[in-house]
Amino acid sequence: MSSNKSYRSALIFLTTLFFLWGFITVLVDSLVPRLKDVFEMSYAKTVLVQFAFFTAFFVVSVPAGAILSKIGYRKGIVLGLVVMAIGCLLFYPAAEYRNFTIFLVGYFTLAGGITVLQVAANPYVALLGSEEGASSRLNLSQAFNSLGTTLAPVVGALFLLSDSVKSSEEINVLSAIEKADYYAAEAATVQTPFLLIATFIGLLAVIFAFIKLPKVMQQSPKGGYLSLLKNKLMLMGALGIFVYVGAEVAIGSFLVNYFDDMNLAVLVAENDIMMNIANTIASTFNKTFSNSDPKSLLGIFIIFYWGGAMIGRFVGAYLTKIIAPGKVLSIFALLAIVMIAISINTQGLISMWSILAVGLFNSIMFPTIFTLTLEGLGELKAQASGLLCMAIVGGAIIPFAFGGLIDGFGFKTAFILTMLCYGYILYYGKLKSSKS
Repeated sequence: MSSNKSYRSALIFLTTLFFLWGFITVLVDSLVPRLKDVFEMSYAKTVLVQFAFFTAFFVVSVPAGAILSKIGYRKGIVLGLVVMAIGCLLFYPAAEYRNFTIFLVGYFTLAGGITVLQVAANPYVALLGSEEGASSRLNLSQAFNSLGTTLAPVVGALFLLSDSVKSSEEINVLSAIEKADYYAAEAATVQTPFLLIATFIGLLAVIFAFIKLPKVMQQSPKGGYLSLLKNKLMLMGALGIFVYVGAEVAIGSFLVNYFDDMNLAVLVAENDIMMNIANTIASTFNKTFSNSDPKSLLGIFIIFYWGGAMIGRFVGAYLTKIIAPGKVLSIFALLAIVMIAISINTQGLISMWSILAVGLFNSIMFPTIFTLTLEGLGELKAQASGLLCMAIVGGAIIPFAFGGLIDGFGFKTAFILTMLCYGYILYYGKLKSSKS
């Protein structure tokens, strides 16, 4: 009984952490447009920002797994938070000296801290109870992560962003003193939120340094990674994470362009129901879309893609408790394929809403693939978690291939790539459910 109570308390602390790191991550993302103006970044440099984020997962994951196998999950969580705080602090000199290289190092460091947290927290949640309930627990924790990522853009828009950014032409007509004052004000706009975020993360690190969490891991054996690389099911699970993250990011990154390519802005503007939906969401930001540009109008509907993932994870936490997780995974993957098929074979609002619905079916995939892959790995779970988080690099590679297909063949053909990704996940889910 005391063990169950200890596990429950630990799960509450960890679920809170999932929410906060999701919230902080997207809150930082919401400041990137501001940073783009402060540094006068080109779009090529903007791509480097995303590359730095996903490269951190690829570079840091395996070392993080090795470190965790020696220091344990709780200290690993503290380490991840400290690294995140350092990353946030680096934004201060980056903004002060308008140095993009320092910003990029800071962003990589922040992403590295998030990677350590991912490697530590995901398997820890999976271990806090029976192996049969691991998928349900991780889906619930990831649901609160999605809640954080859904709320953060609203907070960022209301409290961190403003319309005071000047264009290069406007800056050039300022006097030297006016330029200095303007740049100082812009730097402060970036610096203050990041200092607050760093302080908050630091407080979290102190809390996790002193709270008591149950010990659920023994030291990993030597040669663990070599053993995992020979494990076929482990490698299949890593590939599942790779294609899932890649497909999710590819779709999410190009939705506005896809809608614009179908000229949906005109259709949305002429539809009273769609405009009411858009303006209801926009009112949260104290804005309206009566005279908005097309891409802004279409972009407001992306909240349904990411918000669907949050709702689906809450539902998935229940479904994976009463139905075999592998079966739930294969069903959701099949439904994602169906939604994409509908979208590429239709036009107008049907095409729009069907592709947005993919977010709902994406919801349970990451936590379910993660826990299914960790099943039966015992003391190798920390190192396996490192390899799985390393596979998140799919979020950089598959969208790149997706973009190339769009350039060469158009959106409707490019989406076949994402259908193949979900097809593999469908296969993996069926394989795991047949072995359970």
